[in-house]
Amino acid sequence: MTDAPHLLIAWHSRTGGSEALADAAARGAATARLIAADAVTPADLHAAAGYLFVGPENLAALSGAMKEMFDRCYYPCLGRLEGRPYATIICAGSDGANAQRQLDRIATGWRLKRVADPVIVNTAAQTPEAICASKTIPAARLAEARDLGAALAEGLASGIF
Repeated sequence: MTDAPHLLIAWHSRTGGSEALADAAARGAATARLIAADAVTPADLHAAAGYLFVGPENLAALSGAMKEMFDRCYYPCLGRLEGRPYATIICAGSDGANAQRQLDRIATGWRLKRVADPVIVNTAAQTPEAICASKTIPAARLAEARDLGAALAEGLASGIF
């Protein structure tokens, strides 16, 4: 990795949907660091110039693993990330709005600046079997994630954000 400003893509996935979206975003953002939520440290957040948070909606809320990452890193990062850009991708079985709202409230506490509209990928998984099944994300939605990753990385590299 170079010393250029980099994008941190922090993700969690239980059934593969969010992981596929995070991977696609990382392919678009060649200089991004892709780190699973349970491995993200405050130092990773401090070192990054911007963030893409990718996670699933679980029980109409942000997944526990994503929430735990924020719980673990929140206070060590408080007052140290203000103004940095962020974007989000939520992989949802229904509308994903509450998970998105929770993530935005956390980002507001860190004083991050949203630089792209929220992306919510609705898999329409509504039965126990569909909810627990491995997810296949449509190519168009993966391309959207790739393009978001590319745009965030380019915005950081060019100093737009």
